Amino acid sequence: MNEYFSEFLNKYPSVRDNRIIRLGFEIADKAHENQKRKSGEPYIIHPLAVAGIVLDLGMDENTVAAALLHDVVEDTEYTLEEIEALFNKDVARMVDGVTKLTRMHNKSKEEQKAETVRKMLLATNNDIRVMIIKLADRLHNMRTMEYQSGPKQIEKASETLELYAPLAQRLGMTRLAGEMEDLSFRYTNPKQYFAIHAKLNATKTAREQHIESLIGDVKKEMEKFAINARVEGRLKNIYSIYRKMTEQNKSFEELFDIVALRVIVDTEYACYNALGAIHLHWKPIPNRFKDYVALPKQGVYQSLHTTVLGADGSPFEVQIRTNEMHEVAEYGIAAHWKYKKEMDESISEESFGEKLVWLHEIIEWQQELSDSREFMETLKVDMMSDNVFVFTPKGDVKDFIKGSTPLDFAYSIHSDIGNRCIGAKVNSRLVPLNYELQTGDIVEIITSMSRKGPSRDWLKFVHTALARNKIRLWFRRELKEENIKAGREILREAAEENGFTLEELLTKDALEPIFDRYSLNSVDDMLASFGYGALSIGQVLSRLLYQAKLHRKLGQHAEEHDPVLIAKGHEDQPIRLSKCCNAIPGDEIVGYITQGRGITVHRVDCKNLRNKRDFPDERKVEVEWGLPGETKYAVDIQIEATDRTGILYDITGVLSGEDIDMTLLNARLNRDHSSCIMTIKMQVSGLVQLNGIMTKIGKIEGVNSVYRHNAT
Repeated sequence: MNEYFSEFLNKYPSVRDNRIIRLGFEIADKAHENQKRKSGEPYIIHPLAVAGIVLDLGMDENTVAAALLHDVVEDTEYTLEEIEALFNKDVARMVDGVTKLTRMHNKSKEEQKAETVRKMLLATNNDIRVMIIKLADRLHNMRTMEYQSGPKQIEKASETLELYAPLAQRLGMTRLAGEMEDLSFRYTNPKQYFAIHAKLNATKTAREQHIESLIGDVKKEMEKFAINARVEGRLKNIYSIYRKMTEQNKSFEELFDIVALRVIVDTEYACYNALGAIHLHWKPIPNRFKDYVALPKQGVYQSLHTTVLGADGSPFEVQIRTNEMHEVAEYGIAAHWKYKKEMDESISEESFGEKLVWLHEIIEWQQELSDSREFMETLKVDMMSDNVFVFTPKGDVKDFIKGSTPLDFAYSIHSDIGNRCIGAKVNSRLVPLNYELQTGDIVEIITSMSRKGPSRDWLKFVHTALARNKIRLWFRRELKEENIKAGREILREAAEENGFTLEELLTKDALEPIFDRYSLNSVDDMLASFGYGALSIGQVLSRLLYQAKLHRKLGQHAEEHDPVLIAKGHEDQPIRLSKCCNAIPGDEIVGYITQGRGITVHRVDCKNLRNKRDFPDERKVEVEWGLPGETKYAVDIQIEATDRTGILYDITGVLSGEDIDMTLLNARLNRDHSSCIMTIKMQVSGLVQLNGIMTKIGKIEGVNSVYRHNAT
């Protein structure tokens, strides 16, 4: 027996005789036989670790098998059909849900990543176990991130902090989310991470003594009132401490609520008895009480939170919950799934009801977003925003991201309620539709059958993606001709502001890559998208202008010295392309004034721009592509392909046919020796030529994916 599997079975003896889990290991071990991790260890260690995390969460045998197989279809020759034949549809569906999309020709790596996340969320909507496997996978990858390169560490850690840790929080999996946050924070901000870590270590002994003293005092109060309770103490995780420091603008020493006690009782009724006992003995701090028992957080987390003043005058937080609430607080939706399985209840999407309302809303609004970048940005905003809890007139609770308005409330009930909204009452008083909802508000929507539909101005102040996309959908469906007309006027004004006619902007060379990227079929589709707000003019203008300038230059034989890059209002400044992202004509670009070096130009999706400390908004300047010259631009592409005889010849043949100057070709076999990754450095005239080359390479037999490969 494999030594790693033996260790696994020793740790989880309950699955020793499980046929499906044993088969899952055998298939995974065989599939990953010649693969190694970055650490040099056999690859099988990773799926075993993911399966272990899934078992710790109390999941069933099919989920454990899928965890063992989660990389098999993606990284080896096994197919989903083979997985289904060997196991069952349940396992195959979960494996499919966590498998990356890689065969997307003419899509950037970021776009492929966004579409993979979209696919995973759709699969999760049908089976929550897909997300549980993905989170377990990401957690183990973060635990072993030390073996990755610096840029890869920052990329994965940022993605985890912005997306996967918030997803875990939404599912109520606070223990897993907290570990993800701290592991990620270590790489995204090591200076702050280790500073807080050192301060926690320096005060460890005194803090532990303080916690033990508080636990003893609380136990005495529980005994005094004959409340059967278990009392525990905990320290908040490093990342949550950092967030408190930044949100409250305080130093570590000024924070008072980094320690929390948990009082775990037998019944919901006992929660409130325990709260009363604590408030009788310690003075509660005003506005620090939260009742998540009556109003569950994200429909999952339940607990009473209060902050009180200790005998020494220092505040401390107390969380009061039942044993079942405690398990859910630690393991979230996984605990609900486990409970239903043990009770032999139906395990379906409907089983979780309001606990997954937020996910259903994501599934609804994502259908209207064809732009991968906008989808990811909207998702991250939704995930990372704080929530407010409000009431319907009937007393039902609804939660929204902070900043939401009565219109967001209206659209969350039904599209027709939102579309016919003419006013709102909050706490029985009329409020404007852009009023910011507060926790505890009672919201009543006023509608009128005479109202034909929403106002375009509503898009300026609704906060939820659901409301925004329902408004856009109404304009798209009901007012297509008006949208086309409005969009045409928007584009005409943009053309004239830049010295062109509308017709000069609408060239075939300019439109083809735009149609492909945003899933459009015609000029009317694009104009209508401008009209109802699904697509902004800024997203496509640089590409349209570039081609218009190229056509005009070819027609007028423009002077050779015309500038290729223009910084509006800063024409006297030297301007250069940054080497970190290798922008080429046709890319959407932005400039930053650099001390003593003029203006540096980046692609708008350059990862370095996420660092607001080095790239503050006040140094940002508007830049655009000018008239193209004869200059060629360096660009790297990466090709992932099946290793077959003649594939290199076919790829270089495409480059030769396009008269491309190739400066470097590097190819290496993957761990499975059946696929390879090629990196090609070449010189191109701009984005149109590059997209054409990538499309042709993507059609070659055996090519799985082709994308630009650099810092973005």
